[in-house]
Amino acid sequence: MDRVSSGAHEMALNALSVIGIDYRYGGNDPETGFDCSGMVRHVVRNALGLDLPRTAREMAQIGKRIPLDDLKPGDLVFFNTMRRAFSHVGIYLGDKRFVHAPSTGGQVRIDDMSARYWLARFEGARRLPAEPQL
Repeated sequence: MDRVSSGAHEMALNALSVIGIDYRYGGNDPETGFDCSGMVRHVVRNALGLDLPRTAREMAQIGKRIPLDDLKPGDLVFFNTMRRAFSHVGIYLGDKRFVHAPSTGGQVRIDDMSARYWLARFEGARRLPAEPQL
């Protein structure tokens, strides 16, 4: 298994481990809750040792742009959920599914990207480097 697929596997395992944790605006800790970008930062740090920016919009500025039909597990997927581009982020798992921290009152969960709601709001995807850039 090469480093990229190994990293994607680690990201998927880490993402699955946070399912069910409560949503909390500004949250970045499994003990107190996550918002979408806090959950992604936590998973990526644990899986790859990369320290991502704090917001979904800033995360969208890094990594390689990936078209929707070329998504692989571990890619970051971005959506316009607040009438702002790149206002929501999740981690792609494969089979059109992604993990994310949805909104107040919710919990980290898996959703289907092919659902009308998510497909209409899809903004793009990024593939992170397999190792930190020095």
